[in-house]
Amino acid sequence: MSQTDTSPPPSTASTPVPAERFTAAQKIAMAVLLTANFTLAVDFSILNVALPHIGTELGFATSALQWIVTSFALCAAGFTLFFGRVADLFGRKRLFMIGIVLLGVSSLAGGLATEPVLLLAARVGQGIATAMVTPAALSLMTTMFPEGPARSRALGLNGALMAAGFTAGAVLGGLLTGAVSWRWAFFINVVVAVAVIAIAPFVLREPARGARPKLDVPGAVTITLALVALVFGIDTAGHNGWTHPGTWGPILGALILFAVFLKIEARVTEPLVAPGLLKRSNIGWGNTAGLLAFGTFTSLVFLLTLYLQQILGYSAITAGLILGVLGIGTVIGGLVAPKIIGKTSAKTAIVAGLVVQAAATAPLAFAGDTRAWLVPVLILTFVGGIANLVAIVGYVVASTSGVPANQQGLATGLVTMSQQVGIALGTPVMSAIATGMVAATLLPGLQLAIGVNAVIAIGAAILIVAFLRLPKAVAPVATPEPADMTV
Repeated sequence: MSQTDTSPPPSTASTPVPAERFTAAQKIAMAVLLTANFTLAVDFSILNVALPHIGTELGFATSALQWIVTSFALCAAGFTLFFGRVADLFGRKRLFMIGIVLLGVSSLAGGLATEPVLLLAARVGQGIATAMVTPAALSLMTTMFPEGPARSRALGLNGALMAAGFTAGAVLGGLLTGAVSWRWAFFINVVVAVAVIAIAPFVLREPARGARPKLDVPGAVTITLALVALVFGIDTAGHNGWTHPGTWGPILGALILFAVFLKIEARVTEPLVAPGLLKRSNIGWGNTAGLLAFGTFTSLVFLLTLYLQQILGYSAITAGLILGVLGIGTVIGGLVAPKIIGKTSAKTAIVAGLVVQAAATAPLAFAGDTRAWLVPVLILTFVGGIANLVAIVGYVVASTSGVPANQQGLATGLVTMSQQVGIALGTPVMSAIATGMVAATLLPGLQLAIGVNAVIAIGAAILIVAFLRLPKAVAPVATPEPADMTV
């Protein structure tokens, strides 16, 4: 379905590297990759508002509605590391195209679904497509640009659109459900998939692959089961509480599977995750920062959605539009992050972003039950959105630095995994905290959860200061390019 560019990658030692400029071909390729990733980010949240409508129309039991969201999150988080390595072994462009085709087919099935089983199967397909496309697209970006300002700019744009996509999904889902039908939340993906399939084969390129090692099947199966079990256990806690028998069994099973996975990786000749890669401070701690940054950001969106609707009494569509301010902040954060990284470092961007995010989140823990709080909410979430994206772009740059081209799929698979596990785990954890308090209203629980959210953000910043170490990199030679190539 795709062809690999067999020409050898240019040597940064002999070829001038642009500072912050994309060629015309790179602009088109980036547009394709960013469109795909933005669409997949939207899919995480676009059906949240529509769940009651879907349940009524297709005959879902109220207790089963959570599976419309959970089935997607389980597959997106559980399979991402596996497909990140598959991208390295069999081709990022090829995997990207297969994932886009699967996205289109599963979305069409979801839009036409007339019973719960078919809709859930479509969401599973969308989740697996996300696990394919996201690491493949990210590794295509990191191999398209050498380390430096151009790569930081590309990753900044990607981070901005992905985070904005999560917020946009809530707004778009409400608008589509109210104005047309929830089915268009699926049909839009079909349109995007067809457009990407038509353009991507002609604009995407990747370096030639060398010898193809064997896929570590035992490791792939073990880590996938471990991630699925972990996400399922914590998701169960969010819906049914931490004392529910279905909560701790999967979590303990996940811990055992993680231990088995590490033993497998230490023994096989061609591991799924090279132990040396995980031992690198920038990869291990960079991805830890990413997991916490995504977990706190997406769960705060969930908490504020409850606050705006159940405490302040706004409609779902109005609440989504209010949170659009946060989405604007994330776009701005993604655009300014590369400049901050260029003047300081990826580590500084992570720490500064998390500290400012915590400072903007903490006052929301005191939000009251009057609409006078709306303006402070708008200002604080806008600032927090900017800060969160600065931290996110910083962690992606840190976690892909110093990694050879033949391991970029794995490195970006780890980045994607930390992102998707953070999204999958953050909301259930915060939901469990918010609903766990015995009170006359939901407000005290929401205040506690938002406070915990701020503490996690500042705790993450402290960990990064103490433990993250960036690899030493050789600065590329920057030369000017024609003005018409500037982005």
